[in-house]
Amino acid sequence: MSNSISTVPVAVNEPVKAYAAGSPERDSLLSTYKQMYNQAPIDIPMYIGAEKVYTANKKSLNPPHEISKVLGTYNQGDKSHVEKAIEAALNAKEAWANLPWEDRAAVFLRAADLLAGPFRARMNAATMLAQSKNVFQAEIDAACELIDFFRFNVQYMTQIYKEQPESLPGMWNRLQYRPLEGFVFALTPFNFTSIAANLSAAPAMMGNVVVWKPAETQIYSAQVIMELFQAAGLPDGVINMVTVSGKDAGEVIFKHKDFAGLHFTGSTGVFRDLWKGIANNIENFKSYPRIVGETGGKDFIMVHESANAAEVATAMTRGAFEFQGQKCSAASRAYIPSNLWNDVKRIAVEQVNSMKMGSPEDTSNFVNAVISERAFDRIAAYIDGIKASSDAEIIAGGNYDKSKGYFIEPTLVVTTNPKFKTMCEEIFGPVLTIYVYEPKDFEATLTILDQTSDYALTGSIIANDRYAINLATKKLENSAGNFYINDKPTGAVVGQQPFGGARGSGTNDKAGASMNLLRWVSARTIKETFVPATDYRYPFLG
Repeated sequence: MSNSISTVPVAVNEPVKAYAAGSPERDSLLSTYKQMYNQAPIDIPMYIGAEKVYTANKKSLNPPHEISKVLGTYNQGDKSHVEKAIEAALNAKEAWANLPWEDRAAVFLRAADLLAGPFRARMNAATMLAQSKNVFQAEIDAACELIDFFRFNVQYMTQIYKEQPESLPGMWNRLQYRPLEGFVFALTPFNFTSIAANLSAAPAMMGNVVVWKPAETQIYSAQVIMELFQAAGLPDGVINMVTVSGKDAGEVIFKHKDFAGLHFTGSTGVFRDLWKGIANNIENFKSYPRIVGETGGKDFIMVHESANAAEVATAMTRGAFEFQGQKCSAASRAYIPSNLWNDVKRIAVEQVNSMKMGSPEDTSNFVNAVISERAFDRIAAYIDGIKASSDAEIIAGGNYDKSKGYFIEPTLVVTTNPKFKTMCEEIFGPVLTIYVYEPKDFEATLTILDQTSDYALTGSIIANDRYAINLATKKLENSAGNFYINDKPTGAVVGQQPFGGARGSGTNDKAGASMNLLRWVSARTIKETFVPATDYRYPFLG
């Protein structure tokens, strides 16, 4: 065979399409949306090895914004399906791990180009239908971010493989980056189609095999991901998708000797329970499992008296209410100095009151539905608690209705208590709580901000005073893994802002960076001596 040292295409961020009125991408996407909406209900299988697996236990799939509409069903599996998925993954492991890295790279580079072209409208439309994202939110997530994950991760993979040790005369030192010994379990959330795909694809790219359990509210777009992988030439068994309960998955996976790693995005509580379950079975595993998790957030906007009111208000409304606040990075608490408050309040309330809410098919709707009845009820309970409290008031929004879909108005709350419940607890919905402080208390308020939440995912400082920016950057060093200056705390781009947080927000292994891919390899050092010694005696013995 021929040998060469390959250079992969330079990764460039996928341009975000604008979807302006009359544009080809808008017409194509809305046409695809309507086609998928009007097609006969589909039945989504599990993907285990080369099989599409169906069961008698069918579960309905309904758009959050139109709960009477049935898009189709998925097939609820059980522990036996998890066992079969593990078996299929392990059967595929040797061939996939031994495939030259260029061939693994080619699969995901091809997936990126397929998604940028023929799969783009379908992936975006599925995300709009399944997760109630507007056209722009679907574009930046399901298309652009996922394309970027594929392309940049290939580039990071080659950078890792190039990292080699020095060698002294008479020897050659090498590092091999082996896949983990066993299989990886990917447990993914509903809110980002790109995250669901990347949590399974990133370990696979490094030569691992994967059992993937998507969130039940994302299964409709998860099938499109599996079809994309197949179209790109991913071999059967490398990524196996199972639709089972978390309990069934955990009881099988976390007792299996070949469990090698967990790639997780979801709630902090679930992640902690998973970690405990893994620890309780640690003696059963062949190797110590890699645990990578990105969890909750109580993300902040900190404002200095030197800031511009319109910039602050827009960072608040975009940061808090895009995708109904269902981003782990969404702004959910803000600290506003009193000298700016009247102007910020006026502009923010005006912006919120102008936001239209409804189906993503209507592109004039900025706000759509929250993901499920469970989420709706939880968020509504927070809003009811605010209405009943004596130290907080709603200044915009505050209404909700689930008669046709799970709709909750973008809600602005002002509190006189910096430790008010909605300043501390993750809501994961369109509720932003504001605390107004005196400008002279800027530094003290930074301390309050840092000590209010267990989370440390994202946050921002908005100021024109460079000393204030520097002070906030230092004081809030451990408060956010992704920190923004004069911007909203959302919108991390692969290759530009590697994403992840610490404290209660996860292991900070930074999706969209080489440090995440390093978690899915096990290095082996090889030292080769060219002229070995023939006598045990060292010179000092003479």
